[in-house]
Amino acid sequence: MRLHRLAVTAFGPFAEPQEIDFDALSAAGIFLLHGPTGAGKTSVLDAVCYALYGSVPGPRQAPGTSLRSDHAAAHVPTEVTLELTAGGRRLEITRRPEQERPKKRGTGTTKDKAQSWLREHTGEGWDALSRSHQEIGEEIEQLLGMSREQFCQVVLLPQGEFARFLRADEAARGRLLGRLFDTRRFAAVEALLGERRRAAEAKVRAGDEKVLHTAQRLAQAAGDSADLRAWPMPGHQPGDPGLAEAVRAWAAVARCAARERLDVAEYALAAVESRHAAARRAAEDARELDRLQRRHAETLRRAAVLAEAEPERDRVRGLLDRARRGALVAPALELRGAASAAHLAAAHAETSARAQLPPTLKEAGTEQLADIEQRLREALGALGAAQRAEQRSAEIGRERADLERESRAAEDQHQESAEWLERWEATRTELQERVDAAQQAATLAEQLAGRLEPARMQLNSARRRDELDAEAERASGELLTLREESAAARERWLELKEARLRGIAAELAEALVVGEACTVCGSAEHPAPARPAPGHVDRAAEDAAHGLFERAEQARAAVERRLAAAQEARAEAAAAAGEATTAELLALTADLSARHAAAHASAAGLHAAREQLARAEREHAARSADRQGAETRAAARASRREALDREQAGLEAELALVRDGAPTVAARARTLEDRVRMVSGAATSLRRAESTAARLKEADDQLADAAFKAGFDTIEAAADAVLPEYERTALQHRLDAWQTEEALLADRRRETGAAEAAALPPAAPDAAEAYAASAAAKLRTAGSAADAARVRCAELDRLSRQAEQELHALGPLREAYDRVARLAGLTAGTSADNERKMRLEAYVLAARLEQVAAAATVRLLRMSGGRYTLVHSDTRSSGRGRSGLGLHVVDSWTGSERDTATLSGGETFFASLALALGLADVVTDEAGGMRLDTLFIDEGFGSLDDQSLDEVLDVLDSLRERDRSVGIVSHVADLRTRVQAQLEIVKQRGGSVVRHRTAALTD
Repeated sequence: MRLHRLAVTAFGPFAEPQEIDFDALSAAGIFLLHGPTGAGKTSVLDAVCYALYGSVPGPRQAPGTSLRSDHAAAHVPTEVTLELTAGGRRLEITRRPEQERPKKRGTGTTKDKAQSWLREHTGEGWDALSRSHQEIGEEIEQLLGMSREQFCQVVLLPQGEFARFLRADEAARGRLLGRLFDTRRFAAVEALLGERRRAAEAKVRAGDEKVLHTAQRLAQAAGDSADLRAWPMPGHQPGDPGLAEAVRAWAAVARCAARERLDVAEYALAAVESRHAAARRAAEDARELDRLQRRHAETLRRAAVLAEAEPERDRVRGLLDRARRGALVAPALELRGAASAAHLAAAHAETSARAQLPPTLKEAGTEQLADIEQRLREALGALGAAQRAEQRSAEIGRERADLERESRAAEDQHQESAEWLERWEATRTELQERVDAAQQAATLAEQLAGRLEPARMQLNSARRRDELDAEAERASGELLTLREESAAARERWLELKEARLRGIAAELAEALVVGEACTVCGSAEHPAPARPAPGHVDRAAEDAAHGLFERAEQARAAVERRLAAAQEARAEAAAAAGEATTAELLALTADLSARHAAAHASAAGLHAAREQLARAEREHAARSADRQGAETRAAARASRREALDREQAGLEAELALVRDGAPTVAARARTLEDRVRMVSGAATSLRRAESTAARLKEADDQLADAAFKAGFDTIEAAADAVLPEYERTALQHRLDAWQTEEALLADRRRETGAAEAAALPPAAPDAAEAYAASAAAKLRTAGSAADAARVRCAELDRLSRQAEQELHALGPLREAYDRVARLAGLTAGTSADNERKMRLEAYVLAARLEQVAAAATVRLLRMSGGRYTLVHSDTRSSGRGRSGLGLHVVDSWTGSERDTATLSGGETFFASLALALGLADVVTDEAGGMRLDTLFIDEGFGSLDDQSLDEVLDVLDSLRERDRSVGIVSHVADLRTRVQAQLEIVKQRGGSVVRHRTAALTD
């Protein structure tokens, strides 16, 4: 993969369109990407990653993070275009993220969805391939052979993360390598085997628990017939291999004991059944003898009682005979009583009705009263029309009252509207002035808001300028001190070096061996070797002094960089703040804020003032229209009132004649209705009295005739013989009972068995029943015991078969569990067969780490002058830790092997850079050998001295042998003189810009 061109617009810190020509930068092999802090160096790498994968690296893709530049104009869309070659194809990718833009019509904004374009260059130009996010993502990932995480780890080499990788534990290394080499399938195998082991274990445990449950039911079924000392539960739990044999043996013992108890229970049941049959027959014989003896005694007693009741039977027969003859006279008696009561009631009603009549009518007959009633009813019928006229007159009165109320209400409304319309001009003027004032305040608030934001930005810049002035002053004082310390350390180191060179002969003489040639003169004889002079300086003292000088130089350089950054930032802040002081800007900002707040508060009532004015204008129009309609309605009411007055006068004249002195027609009607009811009631009472007298005379004649026919001498004797129906029924029932009892006793006297039983001794049924009950209880007990024994045997047989089936089904499950448990323990590193406690995924990653260490060692040897070598270690960790992902460094100067966490700052950079490049090679080979022609290294060069920096640049320059170009992202000032091709990011007030530069190399 090779990058050719990158174009960004409104992306990150870049407001205006910027274009980066990677072909021009890659021509030199190594190019430098530098600029001040916050200028946008990392944003260039973000743009490359976003163009390829539609998202930026790692934490910079946090939720709520926007890719759009804050400096860009609202109408300029955010866009990234990348031109590259991958898989032998020249492609161009353009992406736009989801973003807000102004609406084309009206105010406000609308949201544009994310868009992507993919084009390919052919011999005839650019051909469009796709505009689908998913298709473009799949095409790019297939061509590069890497996911976004792998690309960010292999192409955008993050040195800080690889330094952490060197010092991390094996778990952290495993997570990083797992993301790069995608070993999820091996972790999935571990998880799958673990799940299968847990599932198989659950099945075995469920099978064991099922068997134990069946065994518990066996124990419950066996009861006390089994030896509980052989019960398997106390000594066996789920998962115990000996559980099956224990359950089988115990079940066999329980079945044998149950069958023995069944045989004993059946023998006992047969004996009890014979004794119970004999006791039952004896009890039945005793009950029958007792029944016959009691029946004979009862018959004698009832015959004596019947003989004593004979006189009463004769009296009852006589009463029933007179009652039957009296019943023939009873209807005539009832008819005569009813006629007499009706005549008395009618006579009383006639007397009361005549008392209410006027004196002139007290002796009137039925026909005279009927004529008077007819005349009164005719007069009452003539009052119907008069009632309707009276109702109409009352309605007219109500209508006139309603008209009067409407007139008064209309007059009040007219007066209120007239007063409101007189005030209209003043009200409208006041409301319009309020609207104008709010509008002016809104305009002023907009003007002040436009001045307030620049003033605040200028105030912040002034404060930043003051802070940077103090920081630069502190850094200057610190730099002066460090320069003095560095100069003193350099002088001390040079003095020791010169002293060592003066006594170097003594050091050489210490290495001479008798009989071996001198490395200086070649002679094998050493007649007078030099001796160290007093105060001799050895190499260790010189190296210590040189180390002090290097540390002082590093501290000085760090302060110089900090001072330069502070001065540069101070210049930018001063340019943004202008000539005004912080106090002046603070006063200006406070004044603008107060004026803006006041204007904004005044403008807040604009909408309410407009609404109030509109409501007043609508009310004015409504009141004006209502005033015109009120005059028309008043004239109509006057005409209606006159018509109602004329109609009511005519009706009252007619009603005065009809009422005849009564206050109302209704009162006159009630008077006539009372007279009609009085006359009608008197005529009806008179007719009823005459009718009841005739019926009474007829009833007396019928009663005398009925008494004579029934054999009674007088009516009074017939009346005394009459009995109520319930008394006659009771007497007849007594007579029937005596006759029935007499017939029953005659039948019993003809029975021979009762008389014979009475001659025998008295029976004893209670004793016989008690003996039979005792025999029945013994029979039930024996039957229950036999039934329980049969049920116990059947249940034990059934449960034994069930347990055998469950044990048979459990065998394959236990074998499967043993097999999968061994595999799961082996892959998870918990098995005793896995000596190094290495998981399957760690085993695969260990092989990858070994390849990475070998590839990294090639470059680390060159960068460290052949001193360091990276090796993979699978030594088991102490305690319960796992092994497989250890990483050590071998120091050829000392011959020792130690952990990479013990490396110094510069050595860590060597190792992390070599590890990053080696990892890039291995991941590239893993992806199918995809060429990576463009790499980026982000920071880490500040910890190197001049010699180490040269060695690292030589290693990076050697990448050109594979036709690669390397982009270095760094703040180190020395790199600007060592790297010719440079891409400078310049931070400006309106957004950063990109500049291509070529630095002049010095000797």
